[in-house]
Parts: sequence; C-alpha cells; structure tokens
Amino acid sequence: MESGRLREAYGELLAEVTAGGFAPPPQGQLSAEQIVAHLAANDELMIQATEALLAGAPFAYYELEEDVHRPQLDALVAEQGGLSGLAGLLRGTSERLCALVDRLGPAALTPVETHLREGFDLRVDESLPWSRTLDLHVRVHLPKHLAQLRMLRA
Repeated sequence: MESGRLREAYGELLAEVTAGGFAPPPQGQLSAEQIVAHLAANDELMIQATEALLAGAPFAYYELEEDVHRPQLDALVAEQGGLSGLAGLLRGTSERLCALVDRLGPAALTPVETHLREGFDLRVDESLPWSRTLDLHVRVHLPKHLAQLRMLRA
C-alpha cells in the first residue's frame, strides 16, 4: 500500500490551515484549532493501529468518536499555542502515518475493529481491512474537515 493519495489529502488540508483567516465557528461546531487538534489526535490513533499491524498483530482496534475528545482537543490547542503550533503537529503526525502506511504491504489487509462516529456521513461499526479504513480517511474524513475549515474562512 502506498501513501500517495493520503499525502495529497493532507497537503491540501495543511495548505488550508496555513492560509489561516478563520472565523469563529457556529454554535456547537468545532473551531479551526479544534479541527486541526482533532486530526492530529486521530492521526495518533491511526499510527497506533498501523504500528500494531507492522509488529505482526493479527488484529487491531481503532476508535474515533465525533465529540469524545472535546476537552482533550482544547487542552491540545492550549499546549500547542494555537493554530501555528497545531499545524506543525499535524504535519508531523501526518508524515509519521504516511511513512508507516508506505511500509504496510500485505499487512494492510489485516482486519481492524473500526468504530467511527462523525456526524451522519461517517459511521462505521465493524471489522474492516486496515486499507479500507485508510481509504475512508482519505475519501471521507479528511475532505469533511477540509470543508469545515473552508466554511470557517472569514
């Protein structure tokens, strides 16, 4: 498995983050900083699952729920000092994930118990080959958050 599409999706997202100029979010929605923190936190979860597969685990677990990390997101925003620090963090986590994906090979077909809850457009509760979960990340998850960032443009 190669990370080409994943790298492109992150590149587009990071270009949007770097452009800045985000307005405050509508009530109940994530700010630009929280979106980037969410993506970096999600990358860490995906890195853990990918590392388990590379270590030879016959099965792995990945869970991401829409609002489960909100207090942790705020803490991560504060820790990173805002959007610039978060962008650097996301560059690092996305690069680590892409480098691991490039090493997956046949391990990409390993089943991973996947639980995703993000709005109405991304709900998964099943064991999927890790390559399928990564595909959902590229085709649905990252574009969803890219669209959110674009909507916050001032």
